[in-house]
Amino acid sequence: MSVLLAIFLMLRGVVRGRAALALENLALRQQLAVLRRSVKRPRLRPRDRIFWLLLKRYWGGWRSHLILVKPETVVQWHRRGFKLFWRWKSRTGGRPKTSLEVMALIRQMARENPTWGAPRIQSELALLGHRIAESTVARYLPRRPAGPPSQTWRTFLRNHLCSTAACDFFVVPTVTFRLLYCFVVLAHERRRIVHFNVTFHPSAVWTAQQIVEAFPADGDEPKHLLRDRDSIYGEEFHRRVQRMGIEQVVTARRSPWQNPYGERVIGSVRRECTDRVIVFGEQHLRKILLSYQTYYNEARTHLSLERNSPVPRSVEPPSMGQVVAIPQVGGLHHRYARAA
Repeated sequence: MSVLLAIFLMLRGVVRGRAALALENLALRQQLAVLRRSVKRPRLRPRDRIFWLLLKRYWGGWRSHLILVKPETVVQWHRRGFKLFWRWKSRTGGRPKTSLEVMALIRQMARENPTWGAPRIQSELALLGHRIAESTVARYLPRRPAGPPSQTWRTFLRNHLCSTAACDFFVVPTVTFRLLYCFVVLAHERRRIVHFNVTFHPSAVWTAQQIVEAFPADGDEPKHLLRDRDSIYGEEFHRRVQRMGIEQVVTARRSPWQNPYGERVIGSVRRECTDRVIVFGEQHLRKILLSYQTYYNEARTHLSLERNSPVPRSVEPPSMGQVVAIPQVGGLHHRYARAA
């Protein structure tokens, strides 16, 4: 009898324990439901996510007890952890990183050589000590327009500067308010002034003679001569230039920008010479311009010529002696050189 009583008491305790556990579970779920209605997105810490990931792995009924998060969220956490794990595991492997210096060099080569592709640039980089794959070079190449590659206008013009020249007129008033017509011929290669002359009465014959004096030797004359539509270039000028084998390139009306080098050298002559002197006559101006021509060709530096003069000057190191100033154009400008 006592054994049966003990079993009965034990069963009643188990039943009461299950009921209490069920009631406690119900109370907790009701509180979680209230929390879910109150908070749109509860904040979970990393350790909370790890707890559910471990529970998902070792307990098959984990889905039925989720209240604060959805099952898809736990699966997403697992996928994200998988990516982080393999990223950590392969952190020391994979393709080596390309340095910023090499990337900049690839873009520079592609910009300066429009006809080069990835194989040519890869070969050039290999000769510079950078061993990278062709696919890596192709990845960092800038986008190019559709169609066959083409050189830039700057490159095209530079390749033809040695065979082109320009000529133009400008006027200078004298002390008696008469106008002197100045004729200048400029070789485009290294922007060298080839010829200066002045006159009170310009004509087609006089202008044609200036071209002959500018290029006296066979082989020195340019293939193309750029000029404007001034009526001074008459029939005699056409015949003489054509006999020299020079093709004339005439700019459009009212378009001085189509002769940029000629306009620029005239502006330099005005700003640096004729605007700073009073001209007494034809011989006086001719002498001044010849002096300026020597200074312009042999001493004056140009940014477009790598900060050197049309007739290149050599670099003089400090070991060559003291710096001395040499007056040019009557003292308007100076050339600096080292004297032992």
